[in-house]
Amino acid sequence: MRGAWLCAMLALACAGVAQARSAAETMDILMWNREPVGGPFELIDQTGKPRSDRDFRGRLMLVYFGFTYCPDVCPTDLMAIGQALEQLGPDADAVQPVFITLDPERDTAEHLAEYVPLFHPRLLGLTGSLDAIEATAEAYKVYFAKIPIGKDAGEYTVDHTSFIYLMDRDGKYLGFFPPGTSAERMVEIIRPRLAAPSR
Repeated sequence: MRGAWLCAMLALACAGVAQARSAAETMDILMWNREPVGGPFELIDQTGKPRSDRDFRGRLMLVYFGFTYCPDVCPTDLMAIGQALEQLGPDADAVQPVFITLDPERDTAEHLAEYVPLFHPRLLGLTGSLDAIEATAEAYKVYFAKIPIGKDAGEYTVDHTSFIYLMDRDGKYLGFFPPGTSAERMVEIIRPRLAAPSR
């Protein structure tokens, strides 16, 4: 547990969360439920269909925030999510994986339609207006910022925290997996939740 806490703290520090609140405050919220984490959202999936958190009631949710132009962390974590679902076998039908972009400017529904199947056929990609993305990120205590790179004004990356959120069948926060969590570890945590009735 200590290793996971240190990894999560480093992820927060590297993402510059101190601009909004300190890394320690954010970790306190995520680890001990000091504030609500998660909540309603209204976004668009990779087929252009409106989606809300209510669509996934009755299933656990794995929620990940990132962007498709992310060079390493996002693809690694999304791959682990896909592997965890494969390892769950038929039980994976009770888990909805969700990827919410933090870069709606480039991550259109059409672009997500090409990207998310690379990791798992059931991975749902969500985008929307910047306001809708910001509201969803704030609800999940996700920090992100557009960072210019190069000389061209259109060249940028997105600095962000990288947690995988586990939500229960009622959309309530259960906990998080820090960056780099293995598929095996996710399965260890998720499988008992599948057997437990929703509270």
